[in-house]
Amino acid sequence: MRLIRALAVAALAGGCGTGADSVWAPDAEVQRAAYVHDGPASVTLYTVINNRSGESGHTAVMVNGAQRIMWDPAGTWWNPAAPERHDVHYGITPRMEEIYVDYHARETWRVVVQEVPVSRATADGLIAAFEANGPVGKAQCAKVTSEILRRFPEFAGAPVTWFPKRLMDYVDTLPGVRVSIVYDDDDDNNQPLLRQQVADGRAGRL
Repeated sequence: MRLIRALAVAALAGGCGTGADSVWAPDAEVQRAAYVHDGPASVTLYTVINNRSGESGHTAVMVNGAQRIMWDPAGTWWNPAAPERHDVHYGITPRMEEIYVDYHARETWRVVVQEVPVSRATADGLIAAFEANGPVGKAQCAKVTSEILRRFPEFAGAPVTWFPKRLMDYVDTLPGVRVSIVYDDDDDNNQPLLRQQVADGRAGRL
């Protein structure tokens, strides 16, 4: 995997997964997986971009607040070490974040990662809003995400959009945004990779 990282504000030039089933992990699994990261409160937007067409394919969000979660609306990713309730995955350690990104970055897709500093109130409010939303339908990942983000002051100007790339372009204008672009030469058939990542997830949280 090659990682291109911009340590300051970066400018990026300018579809979603299948609809999620209603998944509800038991309380014990969610509590056991909960991970508290010692970094500042933040929101990280992930946008999956096709390397051939330049079109975007998926939107997801990681929130670091009282705990660190991944909002993966209408997503296809799953790992037993990151139990899911509807589209919210818990236990997003640094290793689990890496596993998530590696699942999406492959030969024909790259992942744009945009981390934005926010207040702790916004981070915790977003976690609650994502938890309350319920499962997102097919092709609505950017639309529902943008609708939720714009409820909070740091994202008040977010456009309501069906297109992940448009939301990505908006986030790119925010103060303090830090941008990474992840490329990978994995084969587009990511099922073997998913099986390996699930095995890695079972091996323990790093």
